[in-house]
Amino acid sequence: MTYVTGFLQAVPEKNKEAYKTMAEMGWEIFKEFGCLSMQENWGVDTPDGKLTSFPMAVKREEGEVVVLSWLTWPDKATADKGFDAMMNDPRMKDMPPMPFDGKRMMWGGFEPLVTLTAD
Repeated sequence: MTYVTGFLQAVPEKNKEAYKTMAEMGWEIFKEFGCLSMQENWGVDTPDGKLTSFPMAVKREEGEVVVLSWLTWPDKATADKGFDAMMNDPRMKDMPPMPFDGKRMMWGGFEPLVTLTAD
């Protein structure tokens, strides 16, 4: 069963290109370890909420944008193996520093429940 790893983070607006570069470099490694696809989404309409919201979840600060990302894998076992391999891959040392505060990033793994497309 397909498995999805999702991420939510706040990225300084000024670091948009650095974030894009980091994501593209990461994709080369993810793909090699079995990842099927990667989606990076730059927030353009992420309003503040009263009780909950994307900005509140990542403790967005002035000048930051919420970024929602996900990776799709053939299954959880491939994702787990891929992340383990990635963390031990020497290319990770060549990755640029994260252009955002990683302490405010959240992530998790999900099994798709419903997938609908217009095709």
